[in-house]
Amino acid sequence: MRKLKIVVERHPDTYVAYPLGITAVVIGQGDTSEAALAELESALQFHQETFGADTLDVDPPILEAFIAEAGVPI
Repeated sequence: MRKLKIVVERHPDTYVAYPLGITAVVIGQGDTSEAALAELESALQFHQETFGADTLDVDPPILEAFIAEAGVPI
């Protein structure tokens, strides 16, 4: 089993989940974080079956992920 770092974002009307570090764009969306993760897992499985297991390689591996906030003057 391949382990990926996943970001789950909460928006006003939905949750969005996506993996870090892969070259493809694969996302999941749902009414809850669990639903978004489940949809993402299904999408990742489909992507792997369609394009090959190496498309989910993360090189170099991501050891940790952090969320930070920065101010940008406008």
